[in-house]
Amino acid sequence: QVQLVESGGALAQAGGSLKLSCTASGSIFSITEMGWYRQAAGKEREFVASDSGDNTPQYAESARDRFTISRDNSKNAVYLQMSALKPDDTAIYYCHAKGVAVGTISRIDTYSEVWGQGTLVTVAS
Repeated sequence: QVQLVESGGALAQAGGSLKLSCTASGSIFSITEMGWYRQAAGKEREFVASDSGDNTPQYAESARDRFTISRDNSKNAVYLQMSALKPDDTAIYYCHAKGVAVGTISRIDTYSEVWGQGTLVTVAS
């Protein structure tokens, strides 16, 4: 079993900063990619940023130059530092992982993708 647990969502003022954290729990051997998506009220879930560990993080246009994604593989964690927040950034932010290998020496299972429960970010104008 694998779980992604997010934290760090809060109410922020426009122009402010927040840092989201996500930690994967379970008997994890490796995670190919970790990232963040978000879903605003009445809208579809959208990609925000991802990190495949190849030093080429990917960002949505709306996040580029304001958000920074980082990973700590020793903790199976991913972070999203958000700055210059805008009211349009208000959404539930979901942690996402792809290619999660879990198990023991005798058996390894791979989850193609895993989602967290989400953490709410509200940006007030």
